[in-house]
Amino acid sequence: MSALPGHLLSVLALAALAFGGCADATQEDAAATGSEFTLALDQGQDPRSEIDGPARRLEPQEAIDLSRRTAIVRAAERVAPAVVSVNVIRRETVRARSPWEQLFLPPGMERQVAGLGSGFIIHGDGLVLTNEHVVRGATDVVVTLADGRGFPGEVVGTDEVNDLALVRLATDGAQLPVAPLGRSDDLLIGEWVVAIGNPFGQLLSNTEPTVTAGVISGIGRNIVPSGTDQRGYYLGMIQTDASINPGNSGGPLVNADGDVIGVSSSIFTRGGGSEGLGFAIPINRARSVVMDLVNEGSVRRPWAGLELEPAERGTLARTREVRVAAVAPGSPAERAGIRVGAVVRSVNGYPVRSPLDWEAVMLEVRVGEEVTVELDRGRTVSLVPVNLPSLAAQRISVLEAFELVTLTPSIRSERGLVSEQGALVVVVSDQVRRTLGIREGDLITAINRYSVGSAEEAADILERLRRPGARSAVRMLIERDGREFYAAFYL
Repeated sequence: MSALPGHLLSVLALAALAFGGCADATQEDAAATGSEFTLALDQGQDPRSEIDGPARRLEPQEAIDLSRRTAIVRAAERVAPAVVSVNVIRRETVRARSPWEQLFLPPGMERQVAGLGSGFIIHGDGLVLTNEHVVRGATDVVVTLADGRGFPGEVVGTDEVNDLALVRLATDGAQLPVAPLGRSDDLLIGEWVVAIGNPFGQLLSNTEPTVTAGVISGIGRNIVPSGTDQRGYYLGMIQTDASINPGNSGGPLVNADGDVIGVSSSIFTRGGGSEGLGFAIPINRARSVVMDLVNEGSVRRPWAGLELEPAERGTLARTREVRVAAVAPGSPAERAGIRVGAVVRSVNGYPVRSPLDWEAVMLEVRVGEEVTVELDRGRTVSLVPVNLPSLAAQRISVLEAFELVTLTPSIRSERGLVSEQGALVVVVSDQVRRTLGIREGDLITAINRYSVGSAEEAADILERLRRPGARSAVRMLIERDGREFYAAFYL
């Protein structure tokens, strides 16, 4: 190979320092502090720490080799060992698709279905973070590491609102690689990111994850469901053009420093593949969810007690301003002096142009953490969110299948319910959920033509209907998402 000109060597050396200067950092163990589980923020080394001593002239091949080891390469090397495949077996109820199938399929017939997604290890004792939709309904979970090792897993907890789940591996003390966690509150639109995961499941026999690169296309993105295929809203998301393909769900989105800044969750697609519109859950929010699941057993959802509505519509029906539509009695918002009709400009410094912007910020807030709200006329107030009223309410156990709470004005505001009285379902058994279709958040307003005014009334009615040695028909009127329907079954 002929010698390269001196000025080209200098350019290559500078490129090597600029794009390959992300130093390997030792991941600080995320350990429990005192009695509370925490996840430490990764403290990476200064990239310049590798430059030691006077500069020397690089050999041509050495300069080329160094230029190949870009920040993207180093970021992938740093995180990929901690990226895993999450294999699940779940049970699904087989539903007849035609009157002909109804003749042959017994009611409640179930089948086993295999599923697969990605995840990453966030703690040395075997905690894996992934998407809730990856492990939803799973009866068996097996997690495979990049080096081929496999471990059985147990779902520790899930957060359906944020589409996050925590799985604990039965490792018997085995050493595990841990992904370094960064922060998602200082992201730059246009900065390089890497998506790592296991796309297309069993179509590839390799256990090593794959890497796709791109940039951050946007932050604070709110995704509204457009059909039955989408389960719900995704709020305050990171948008990227790094390809996130089927099977990548739950894998990490990594910045050029090699720190995880998000959890890959969804793609926008018309054909089933990546179209350059991928979305990830910010890691700051994921960290809070993990700590709640480990320390509390469930996610503590903050409640401020106000509802927002568009103040006016801009072009293309986009909202430009929001105002307070309702304030729950005795809520943190009422105590802060917020009144109906007030225009909300920002919350914690983030502009609020639609009700979804408010909800997205509240997903980042923890219970008991002060929130600053900027209103119209330059007014600024502070409020401290509390636990959801439905969590603090007294629960009534019914038929060993439900837990109900009485609907109050605060709970009605919390859930956005239309009815003014009833019994709210806060816990339901898996069997009832599968066979009857009743789920958490449903409001029981009547049972067999008897109006239900409280959880105690619903329990009394159902207990009276349950007669030893006899079958009693039950017909429940239920409110869900502003609509009413009947659930019929036998006791």
